[in-house]
Amino acid sequence: MTPWQKSSFSPFLVLNVLSMLVVLNGLAILLALPFAIYYGEGSSLAIMTTGLSSSLLGLGGWLLTRHSHKQELRKRDGYLIVTLGWVIMSLIGAMPYVVSGAIPSYTNAFFESMSGFTTTGASILGEQIEALPKGLHFWRAMTHWIGGMGIIVLTIAILPFLGIGGMQLYAAEAPGPTPDKLTPRIKETAKRLWILYVALTGLEVILLMLGDMTFFDAICHSMSTLSTGGFSTRQASMGAFSPYHQYVVIFFMFWAGNNFVLTYAALRRKSLILWKTEEFRLYFLVVLGLIMVVTGFVYWGEYVGKSATLSFEQAFRDASFQVLAIITTTGFGTADFTAWGSFLMLLFFVLMFVGANAGSTSGGIKLVRWAVILKNSHLELKRQLHPKAIMLVRFNGKSVSDELVSRIKAFLLIFLFIFVAGTFVMSLMGLDFISALGSVAACLGNIGPGIGIVGPGDSLNFAQLPDGGKWFLSFLMLLGRLELFTVLILITPFFWRKN
Repeated sequence: MTPWQKSSFSPFLVLNVLSMLVVLNGLAILLALPFAIYYGEGSSLAIMTTGLSSSLLGLGGWLLTRHSHKQELRKRDGYLIVTLGWVIMSLIGAMPYVVSGAIPSYTNAFFESMSGFTTTGASILGEQIEALPKGLHFWRAMTHWIGGMGIIVLTIAILPFLGIGGMQLYAAEAPGPTPDKLTPRIKETAKRLWILYVALTGLEVILLMLGDMTFFDAICHSMSTLSTGGFSTRQASMGAFSPYHQYVVIFFMFWAGNNFVLTYAALRRKSLILWKTEEFRLYFLVVLGLIMVVTGFVYWGEYVGKSATLSFEQAFRDASFQVLAIITTTGFGTADFTAWGSFLMLLFFVLMFVGANAGSTSGGIKLVRWAVILKNSHLELKRQLHPKAIMLVRFNGKSVSDELVSRIKAFLLIFLFIFVAGTFVMSLMGLDFISALGSVAACLGNIGPGIGIVGPGDSLNFAQLPDGGKWFLSFLMLLGRLELFTVLILITPFFWRKN
């Protein structure tokens, strides 16, 4: 028996799939080349070089391992492929910034790349955003768009040989407690989700252009919206555009925060399925309630910098935009919510731990987990009076297994532990308490803007953090996007044992 056969995973199969991811990454980089050539801002050579190099490197790895796909894809292979895939894509994704000289520091470039792929939207560019070449702006938005629906979901949809073992990869990457499927065949599910994703992106591009936004700005912001990423071509984010454009983005942020499987089903003439779903009702009512509360505080409240000419429409628009930007973890901005007073700043900070629906492109903990935990806590109170009664947590009309409740409890406990530990780490790196809290919450929840020096009102934002802090926060972004377990399981001894 060879050492590879004794391994707990299939190394050549893992390398084969990772090589294909590198090829896809290179081809994605090359998609930015037409924009770089058209606008002629000096990034063409860097984009072409890094795109071709990535494609050729990946092709070489695939050729060396091309017979390995006949092996069975195991669960451990799935965890390894997903985690390493996201890391490798981010490492390569940083190269166009470095080679072009737009972001000379590899640390900064990797932070920007990881923030893009994980759809976090935290940026080190600060005041230099609008000076970035158009080709690299498109690549920034593309990293969002690929990472939003999922690198692995895209691979499953394209590569035929992943149809059998693809569920192992899909389950390791899909956001939420359990992965939803449209069809019994995971490959068909991946295809349909990407078709819906592309269609919604295209529709938003059209609607934004109807409001006289340029095609380039429209496609970049549409990719950032549907992925709930938040990278913008402007320093003022969506605040640089008209109210019409902001309302269009509000609409699409809402749907990007919904479960894409449910959205697909609703568009297949099953619209009532949305309101029949408890998670969608909860999402809709929470968003509506928050918008009403925030609108009231913004319009009638007193805070520093409040405009004397603030209209109710603007208060409603700003409130709606910021509520959806934070709860869906998109991170776009039209106003500085940290300037709206301590109550609203605290409210938005809490929202960073909420998230939207499972199966969406949003980050955060997700509403379904909070709903299950609250329902279970309510039943625990009842069990104090009726210890022998059999009471099950129910969600969406179905009972939730004790195993899933236990998994959700573990997720919340680990998430909060990492948040606290991460805050200590960032404090040791010289950040003040509020900024340490804000940076960790923003990156672990894939939010983008935080509070303190990483808040939306600071033009330097994440650029002023030490290099060690940027690498640490990049790791937190990966943890948040892959929902903890997929990454953390790799550092446990039992993962590497054969049995």
